[in-house]
Amino acid sequence: MTLKALSQSRRLAAVQSPIIPIVSRWIEETPGTVSLGQGVVSYGPPDEAVNAAHAFPVHPGDHRYGAVGGEATLIALVENKLRLENGIEVRGASRVVVTAGGNQAFMNAILAVTDPGDEVILQVPYYFNHEMAIEMAGAVVVPVRTDDACQLDVAAIEAAITARTRAIVTVSPNNPTGAVYPESAIRAVNDLCRTRGLFHISDEVYEYFMYQQTPHFSAGAIAGAAPHTISLFSLSKAYGMASWRMGYMVIPELLWEAVNKIQDTLLGCPPLVSQHAAVAALRVGRSYCAGHVARLDQMRTMMAEALSAPGLPCVVPEARGAFYYFIDVRTSLDSHTLAERLIRKHRVAVIPGSAFGASDGCRIRVSYGALDAETAAEGVSRLVGGLKDLP
Repeated sequence: MTLKALSQSRRLAAVQSPIIPIVSRWIEETPGTVSLGQGVVSYGPPDEAVNAAHAFPVHPGDHRYGAVGGEATLIALVENKLRLENGIEVRGASRVVVTAGGNQAFMNAILAVTDPGDEVILQVPYYFNHEMAIEMAGAVVVPVRTDDACQLDVAAIEAAITARTRAIVTVSPNNPTGAVYPESAIRAVNDLCRTRGLFHISDEVYEYFMYQQTPHFSAGAIAGAAPHTISLFSLSKAYGMASWRMGYMVIPELLWEAVNKIQDTLLGCPPLVSQHAAVAALRVGRSYCAGHVARLDQMRTMMAEALSAPGLPCVVPEARGAFYYFIDVRTSLDSHTLAERLIRKHRVAVIPGSAFGASDGCRIRVSYGALDAETAAEGVSRLVGGLKDLP
């Protein structure tokens, strides 16, 4: 009997490799590199959250499995936050589910609403883990380009809908572009989903990172949106809790049975120690993040001014949210080659635009969230030098 050769799943083999570990390896091989790459913040959690973690466990039951969808105390705080800050009324047609970060929430959503071969519309450029999750689920990514200002093209989105479409994804504030979609555009997409029988997956992880008094609008606040809207949130960025893996989602009640099965299988329950810390963080509230946003705004302005200097071979689109710029670089190099060159030769790290589905020209994502002002200025100086040195 001939044995079959062992191999990995063909489905997983077709998924792109995570770009962050690749760039991290280049950085490790090039000591002294300043990273404008990974999308994290420079600050940690509020002291109250850290103290709550030190106080865990409170009682013996804390060592056992918790509720699949999250603990009641945390869910109540999230519901109150959603009502006061997002205009989302939970209960009845929807419910909150606590997740292990925003990525877990998105994976829950995709597994809950798609079957193999179904289609999900992503805006290009897209967050690479969204594309990866859709492909892992056996569904199909349908890319729709945003306009020159990185804003939604609602007509193009509608034209991309087929009989296999199950969901449309929006990310605002956006990763990787920093674009913020206006209320009118979010309403248009949500209404399109309602009339065509689709789910609107609204990723709002960067909701607190808004500049120039730009308002954030939640799709779930739209009257009648609850039955077809899935809203995703996270504590990773706003509260500096990326490693704690704490996020949450608002789902239509009709999806709870599916999401319950997914979470019970993949997580058992969200980590209780992280939920304990999350309760303390939410009691501190968004004012904790607001103090850091003012500093980030200063770095955002500094970076835009430096990269918009005369003679540089790049275009910097407006970015009023998150902590990214998605730069269009005029060069014969592809973005992957450029990113490696900037690290090896100029000791500054960026993320290649090809990871975000940007296949035309050469685009790179730069992040200013993880650095203090002095280090960020040094990184931008190196980036400017590297762009001037392009062939």
